[in-house]
Amino acid sequence: MTPALVIFDCDGVIVDSEILSNRFIRDEMAAHGLDLRLDQIMGLFVGGTIAGVADRARELGATLPPDWVETFYPRLCDHLAQGTPMVPGIVDVLQALDHAQRPYCIGSNGRHVKMKVTLGQHPELTARFTDNVFAAQDVAHPKPAPDLFLHAAAVMGHTPDTCAVIEDSATGARAARAAGMRCFGYAPDCDGAHLAAQGAIVFHKMPDLPALLRI
Repeated sequence: MTPALVIFDCDGVIVDSEILSNRFIRDEMAAHGLDLRLDQIMGLFVGGTIAGVADRARELGATLPPDWVETFYPRLCDHLAQGTPMVPGIVDVLQALDHAQRPYCIGSNGRHVKMKVTLGQHPELTARFTDNVFAAQDVAHPKPAPDLFLHAAAVMGHTPDTCAVIEDSATGARAARAAGMRCFGYAPDCDGAHLAAQGAIVFHKMPDLPALLRI
């Protein structure tokens, strides 16, 4: 069944920001006493919020100051502003949805300010994502809670059972499952077992998505 609404995660699905962000986080953690490899950082933090990163990092021994989240976020945005590419093939997917007259939106655990920085570098994205961008700060509980996806669906005027979610993290896939939405898990560099474990239909190349969505 073709979904009535497609909800995209942002980082790693629309913009190719995961490696950029997590390298920056890795260096930040190392500076505060938690020296981990990039793959460890990504395994721990991809799909979460920066506040969640801080909480987990402190549990693991990082000596982060109390105001770390609020001081880190502007620096992360400045880092991403230096150049964040789009995920290869995403514009073609959005064009296919436009052609099929299927609405779409973003539901991200990131903040609006960060998405303005990353999406704003690409006219093809800023033209399509205006008032259809939803962030964790819009709801009481971020992913893996279903709140964000349910909020996005409600604002866009669709019921959960008619929506599809495009995610690259297990956290997001869990949120989609909790919301009662089909999830397609984008895994360009791995087998996607972490997504399949949460009930997602795994795909590895963005050009494959329109056929999976039946558009």
